[in-house]
Amino acid sequence: MLRFLTSGESHGQALMAILEGIPSGLELTAEDINVELGRRQVGYGRGQRMQIEKDRAQIIAGVRQRLTIASPIGVLIENRDWENWQNKKVPVVTAPRPGHADLAGTLKYDFSDIRNVLERASARETAARVAVGAICRKLLREFNINIFSRTIRIGKAEDPSTWRLTAKEWARIENSPVRCLGRDEENKMIRMIDQARASGDTLGGLVEIAAINLPIGLGSYIQWDTKLDGRLAQALMSIQAIKAVEIGLGTKVASLPGSQVHDEISLVKGRGLAHTTNRAGGIEGGMTNGETIIMRASMKPIATLTKPLPSVDLKTGKAVKATVERSDVCAVPAAGVIAENVVAFELARAMQEKFGGDSLREMKRNYHGYIAQSSKY
Repeated sequence: MLRFLTSGESHGQALMAILEGIPSGLELTAEDINVELGRRQVGYGRGQRMQIEKDRAQIIAGVRQRLTIASPIGVLIENRDWENWQNKKVPVVTAPRPGHADLAGTLKYDFSDIRNVLERASARETAARVAVGAICRKLLREFNINIFSRTIRIGKAEDPSTWRLTAKEWARIENSPVRCLGRDEENKMIRMIDQARASGDTLGGLVEIAAINLPIGLGSYIQWDTKLDGRLAQALMSIQAIKAVEIGLGTKVASLPGSQVHDEISLVKGRGLAHTTNRAGGIEGGMTNGETIIMRASMKPIATLTKPLPSVDLKTGKAVKATVERSDVCAVPAAGVIAENVVAFELARAMQEKFGGDSLREMKRNYHGYIAQSSKY
């Protein structure tokens, strides 16, 4: 079974992750992880922290001579900013930010300093999850499974471009400072971020994630917690500031008749049984149906505003302005990269559940046997 834990605080010495369940024989280096860590750090609207941190992973367990050995993989990501915090007095925080974990976390754990909450609740933790996802992506690529994302909206600026998942489109997205397809829309998004920064505000948005070349039958309808769409939704919702998740047509299904929602099945030359459309977003009955998985995640604006909202000082009970911490104006482009990697973990977990195997060779043998068995048409 694939599982992981992360540890570490935003300005602590390091972030750590332990990933268990990766089969032996997978070639893995720190650079495989660093590529994804680097993608997470870029994007228009990021704050000063990204100018300080240059995230680099250290694989400290589970890999020998560039190959996984089936034992838990340990990854360490040092926080460069930790040294800076050792040389300054860190003030106690008592004014919770609306929209953040500050208030509920402080009351829940009986703290007098909100910093105990914000240090762990910070999205800095996602660096460790991206490291886990990067390892899972390496496993998925052994089966030609790939995951992509793009920005559809930042604030009111929307990119309605149709996505065909071509290499040219992907290069365009990766080279865009806001990770969107349309050039005009990119400029509108950048202008909106600049306006929000100038007014002391923040912006959220919408990202879309696509996973291709998945076999039919990952996940299950047998129990509620084996349904892959539920697990993917939980993974995306666990990303800091994500407030809604859609798969396929998403909320549009509520207003359409069944004839415009369900995907017809036919025999397609070279593919066998397949769907003529993909309104379901690649999942039916909690299982992959052979089509591309399409998901969208909505991110709220970041809770730290440079013109802070009204709050209450938890020490004095007086009305004050909320605490201002160093933060981003918009982190939607980074959210897409994080989303890719949390999805990678869930898909890799589903692949391990379906095909098992203590070694990569055994897992591939099981996979190819299943593909041969299920390719009857």
